Amino acid sequence: MIVGIGTDLCDVRRIEAALQRHGLRFVERILGPQERVVWAQRSGRCAQRGLRYLATRFAAKEAFSKAIGLGLRAPMRWRDCEILHQPSGQPAVVLHGALQRWCAERGWHAQVSVSDDGDWASACVIVEARNAPARAPLASSADTATPMPDEGEVRRR
Repeated sequence: MIVGIGTDLCDVRRIEAALQRHGLRFVERILGPQERVVWAQRSGRCAQRGLRYLATRFAAKEAFSKAIGLGLRAPMRWRDCEILHQPSGQPAVVLHGALQRWCAERGWHAQVSVSDDGDWASACVIVEARNAPARAPLASSADTATPMPDEGEVRRR
């Protein structure tokens, strides 16, 4: 069962300005330990790749905070929510500390998608309850559609 959906659209230029203003402190405030390693690797190869990585993580964490209904207040903390890649390349939400315990108590699991293009980074998060009752299968369109009258029937009306 879906318990929350969150989206965020982030202006990469805004993240760049914050990074220029606050430097590494901004990165340390937003990214968790494993994300910082990836950010450093990407930034080392190309500053824009590091910037886009930071912007997509910022957007994903904003979207996650909306999906769980807390915004950015305890137990939601930037560094306790990491967006890491599985071996397949799919992004995944990895939680730590009080935030991990809070979500686990509710049986919640999150799915995330991130994207960036030009000056924009976006993210969408869906939070589901793992122990939700099974849903009935969706009806096919043939089961729910109102049949169209045939041509002869229309003329008779």
